[in-house]
Amino acid sequence: MNTEKLVRMANQIASFFRSYPEDQAVRGIHDHLVAFWTPAMRATFLEHARTDGRNLDPLVVKALSTFPEAENPIAKEVAGPEQAGELGSDAG
Repeated sequence: MNTEKLVRMANQIASFFRSYPEDQAVRGIHDHLVAFWTPAMRATFLEHARTDGRNLDPLVVKALSTFPEAENPIAKEVAGPEQAGELGSDAG
């Protein structure tokens, strides 16, 4: 996927989150990129952000700089039953 398309997609994500308080928007953008973009997409996008950064929404830039590395935010939501205690659930 080309860089221009990734920039456009990231900026669309930022547009969606713009109505949220900034801290929630930044976290939401970051979580979306980690959860739904492939590692290759993120690598290409991060390289662009580090070397050029042209046309990136300021919220996207803040999301990348605030949370440079993280685990997939939905991983704990789809964890197997052997991890139930680790997830903090007190259910059954």
